[in-house]
Amino acid sequence: MRTEAAQRVELVFSLFDADGNGVIESNDFDLMTGRVLEAAVASDDGAKAAIRAAFRRYWTTLATELDADGDGVITVEEFRPFVLDPQRFGPTIAEFAEALAALGDPDMDGLIERPLFASLMTAIGFEKANIHALFDAFGPDAEDRITVATWAAGIEDYYAPDMAGIPGDELVSARV
Repeated sequence: MRTEAAQRVELVFSLFDADGNGVIESNDFDLMTGRVLEAAVASDDGAKAAIRAAFRRYWTTLATELDADGDGVITVEEFRPFVLDPQRFGPTIAEFAEALAALGDPDMDGLIERPLFASLMTAIGFEKANIHALFDAFGPDAEDRITVATWAAGIEDYYAPDMAGIPGDELVSARV
């Protein structure tokens, strides 16, 4: 696993541990889902249902694949070596990427405006400076928008263990 991917794993673990108790559990995904849905007030019911299902599948996949001792929680030790395994998590990541990117496009024009992107990413728990650096790395158009496809692909790249120098690395870079 590349250094960049390892840094992304650590950040994802800390974000998924939404209640900050040092482990990932089902409740963390409920908390994160609630925060994301609060930020997605303009999205339709279908998009909201899709992100709920994607978060639920994410938790179910993690619990099934990584909860080695069956205690209902994922420790960082259980999480680190396996979460970036495309064979185990590829379909789950793809569903999540599609659902989150679609949530950012409530008017369904194929474009995501920076304010909603920032709101959704803040709801997940990313730092504001990193969020804006990521949006910039995606190459927004003159009206400060990115495509749904660009964001979805960026999410999938973020979880790829062999990727480096990707826009998603902006999320782990120290910002002042």
